[in-house]
Amino acid sequence: MCGRYASTLPPDMLVELLNLVNRIDYPPRYNIAPTQPIAVVWEQMGRRTVQLARWGFVPGWVKDPRSFSLLINARAETMTEKPSFRTAIRNARCVVPASGYYEWMKGADGRRQPYYITMADGSPMLFAGLYSQWAGPNGEEVDTACIVTVEPNLEISSIYDRMPAILTTPAAVDHWLDTAAVEPRDAVQLTLPLPAGALKYHPVGRAIGRADIEGPELIRPLGPEELEAEPAPRPKRQKPPGSEQLDLF
Repeated sequence: MCGRYASTLPPDMLVELLNLVNRIDYPPRYNIAPTQPIAVVWEQMGRRTVQLARWGFVPGWVKDPRSFSLLINARAETMTEKPSFRTAIRNARCVVPASGYYEWMKGADGRRQPYYITMADGSPMLFAGLYSQWAGPNGEEVDTACIVTVEPNLEISSIYDRMPAILTTPAAVDHWLDTAAVEPRDAVQLTLPLPAGALKYHPVGRAIGRADIEGPELIRPLGPEELEAEPAPRPKRQKPPGSEQLDLF
């Protein structure tokens, strides 16, 4: 699962990297959490644009999103079969730009240690994603999105059993976004684990588990003594079912 990530690429660099016809201004984000607005890129009528969408996919046929499961990820192996994603993998594929993402490894003592994961060469991450434009009965419209996940590569398998599908070449991005010419069966072939050595990671503080904390200190590597001194995470506060749905849009 990919449930936290960072995106610090300047808007102008994103425009150049992905050949966008527009730009949106947004600050660097080091702790992007589900249900928050995220920058996604999609292509319609040959125009590639960046938009803000809610991280939490809602299919267009859902009547009440507040009672629908929070879908932040789509498994590459089954997304062509799942009713929630069948339409999106054919008609609504997107790219989610990122600088890195976080994953938690459970230690022998039961404590979960977060790690910050980036490309080994420092290049941006371009996650394969799916989006949906949900329209409500009263005329409200909400763009929503999720991140596609795959089996982990060699280095990530020691931390967790899934990882985001990362598009690493301009051709892969072009084909993923070209829903008019590239069939779902061919698009799925673009969502493969990266080869060994493509990623690097380091331990970070457990503060990343709190969605209300932000800043570059969240990605700072921790040394052995700092790891020992890290406080145990606070218990999560339980939310009533559906309370996180569409709150920000």
